[in-house]
Amino acid sequence: MKYFEKIKGKRIYLSPLSLEDSEIYTKWLNDASISDGLGSTHKVVSLEGEKEWLSNVLKNGDYTFAIIKRDGNTLLGNASIMDVNPVCRTGTLGIFIGEQKERNKGYGAEALKLLLDYGFNILNLNNINLAVFSFNKNAIACYKKIGFKEYGVRHECYFLNGKYYDEILMEILRKDY
Repeated sequence: MKYFEKIKGKRIYLSPLSLEDSEIYTKWLNDASISDGLGSTHKVVSLEGEKEWLSNVLKNGDYTFAIIKRDGNTLLGNASIMDVNPVCRTGTLGIFIGEQKERNKGYGAEALKLLLDYGFNILNLNNINLAVFSFNKNAIACYKKIGFKEYGVRHECYFLNGKYYDEILMEILRKDY
């Protein structure tokens, strides 16, 4: 697979998505260790469905990137800024590391910093938010370390494995980054 260094970091870079990666994304999105945190455990993701989703993202020029590990040009996951409003200068961030063995190694934090820099300094955004489920303690700690602040909670809105969880709403402002 050929990737392109759109946004360069030290250990990773962000590349435009590739339709050729649809199979690995399908594998990851059907893995509960990923889909639980994305709020999509109830969905069945087919290879054709993932190809269609990737095709739509590629056609629409969305700000969704593959996270690529420099050492070996390995696909780790993806990161995106969605729902960009150029008038209000807002956007919503989403990220996941698909390769389980590559989690908790700082790749997600580096990808977040690259994406925030892109959002604030290239897209000229002022406020970037995200939502994370209350059970995802590692992600919450990572977001806080980078500078995200909690601004709200949607209580018991996510049902998973017989239990309800809160959705934590977080944001970061350009001036605080």
